[in-house]
Amino acid sequence: MDEKKILLVVEDDPGLQKQFKWSFDAYQTIIAGNRTEAITALRRHEPQVVTLDLGLPPDPTNASEGLKTLAEILTLAPATKVIVVTGNDDRDNAITAVAMGAYDFYQKPVDIDVLDMIITRAFHLYELEQVHLRNQKSHNEPLAGVIASCPQMQELSRTVEKIAPTRTTTMLLGESGTGKEVIARAIHALSDRADMPFIAVNCAAIPENLLESELFGYERGAFTGASQQTKGKIEYANKGTFFLDEIGDLPINLQAKLLRFLQERTIERIGGRQEIPIDVRVVCATHQNLQTFIDDGRFRHDLYYRLSEFTLNIPPLRDRQGDAVVIAQKLLKRFSDFHNKKLKGFSPEAIHAIENYGWPGNVRELENRINRAVIISTESTISPKDLELNNEAKQIESASPFNLKEVREIAETMAIKRALSHTLNNVSNTAKLLGISRPTLYSLLTKYGIQVDEA
Repeated sequence: MDEKKILLVVEDDPGLQKQFKWSFDAYQTIIAGNRTEAITALRRHEPQVVTLDLGLPPDPTNASEGLKTLAEILTLAPATKVIVVTGNDDRDNAITAVAMGAYDFYQKPVDIDVLDMIITRAFHLYELEQVHLRNQKSHNEPLAGVIASCPQMQELSRTVEKIAPTRTTTMLLGESGTGKEVIARAIHALSDRADMPFIAVNCAAIPENLLESELFGYERGAFTGASQQTKGKIEYANKGTFFLDEIGDLPINLQAKLLRFLQERTIERIGGRQEIPIDVRVVCATHQNLQTFIDDGRFRHDLYYRLSEFTLNIPPLRDRQGDAVVIAQKLLKRFSDFHNKKLKGFSPEAIHAIENYGWPGNVRELENRINRAVIISTESTISPKDLELNNEAKQIESASPFNLKEVREIAETMAIKRALSHTLNNVSNTAKLLGISRPTLYSLLTKYGIQVDEA
């Protein structure tokens, strides 16, 4: 059975209190007789809708106490729908209340049927807004496979969403282990080629004498051992996406052939004479400085410009403030499930170590350390020793903004993420740890786009 919706009635008249309690039995109706009781009930029950009599004690003829209560409710729980109830001669204060953010107002004497209709509409609007927020948050989530919450990665995700539907040849730049192939796969998944092949080739992993045939394929008899016609990876990627990883390691003699393919969109297999048209989206990646390679004559400048129609820089993990802990929690769950181990999370010392370690190997190093920690851990939580970070953690200093609003937002975001990590995403305990109410915490989570996977 579904839980009842929660209605908070702020009314000092005992007769109306009883009438409201009896009339609105379809809801879990909470009664408060003054401002203090109202705020206490708001914090405890988190109602979706509130009816608020502006004429609260100590002076029922003065709406100031009611307006103060309204202001506090909207501050603590801005999503809550507040319906103010006023006297016949108090229309001006009702309008003031609506201007402050109240959902609607109703004048006494109370007609229960009419007020019930307003309350029903308020609950409906609240539910619609929550659905919209969830959809919006889902839309704003990082790309599939990308675990991130920092502003840089959120911006990167939005850029990927914009370029993915195009045919633009894209260059991904970033240190080893930052997730360049994950981004490449996200570009493919968001494109109109998502149902077609995604073919990846690591130019550094294939010997130079084999790379040409791996890319372009060969005809039967093209060389010793070529006993049958074989397609290359570019041909297999036709209609889909072709990902060239570590493009900086592509031999100079193959760069001219790749350039011709990018210009003509046709290939010739080794030993063949037929031009084969290929429709493919090309994405490439490197951790190297290609401009230096160009200056040294190791990389063709014309190929570089063909490959970098659009360039995305993927930041290293040490520059992604707060992401290390978020990623670590996701990886811990993944590896715990994989190894069939029951782990509650990280110890506070482990979280501190993860936050302050420099992660030279980026996400790949974090993944390896957590996988190992899950395997060897004998306790219910992961310790710095399990992560082999007990002697390696160090504080990484970064440039801080001068704008006070930006500083405050960064500090609040970090504090919330740290508290969530310490409480294993328990919202109630996180609110207590931060010294704020749950409605305030939910408001901040929405404001900063922080995702919480509650157990």
